[in-house]
Amino acid sequence: MTETVTPPITLSPLEARILGVLVEKQFTVPDTYPLTLNTLVAGCNQKTSREPVMNVSESEAQMALDELRSRTLVIESYGASGRVMRYAHNVDRVLKISQPLLALLTALILRGPQTPGELRSAADRFYRFPDISALEAYLEEMATRSAGALAVKLPRQPGSREARWAHLLCGEVAFDVSAAVAGDESVTTGELAALKINVAQLRGEVSELRALVERIYAELGVGRDPGK
Repeated sequence: MTETVTPPITLSPLEARILGVLVEKQFTVPDTYPLTLNTLVAGCNQKTSREPVMNVSESEAQMALDELRSRTLVIESYGASGRVMRYAHNVDRVLKISQPLLALLTALILRGPQTPGELRSAADRFYRFPDISALEAYLEEMATRSAGALAVKLPRQPGSREARWAHLLCGEVAFDVSAAVAGDESVTTGELAALKINVAQLRGEVSELRALVERIYAELGVGRDPGK
């Protein structure tokens, strides 16, 4: 498994979706880029090529845009008309990444975790990778950047031939440990032990919380159904 480092930024799912849409439209509809708020919201709420599907309001999008602008991830201007505010991304400059990495990051933001084969198809609109090996090399670069990891390789799921990759801009990616281990024969003994330790720690924390609740009930003199 690839060892990851701390991601360079942490975004909300909506903030990540906005950046993904801005990059996507820059490449696919350059004549209408930068985007107006209405066009951007429509891109965020698209039903196709989106995972998960969102239902974003203009006010929610505006709040997220203001936060992204404060972090220089989004740039606003009035465009050629000088009448309507438009928005452009600044992701590649802030993160200091090349177009291949930007393409992969955008595909992961918009469509969720994917295998290298799926990513090659999804990112083809933004950058054409010559083969899977080249794409996988870029994924490894994203996972091991000294400036902060942008992606992580997930344990292979049961019945899957390939492992999926996920972006890290919204923080760590949750996955089912038991199912992942069962489906990934490449998980080493050390990695399996580390996963088991994490599970044991979580169980210990749950036990401590239960004990705390019991003490609170006792101090309040309130009865509690032991089956709950």
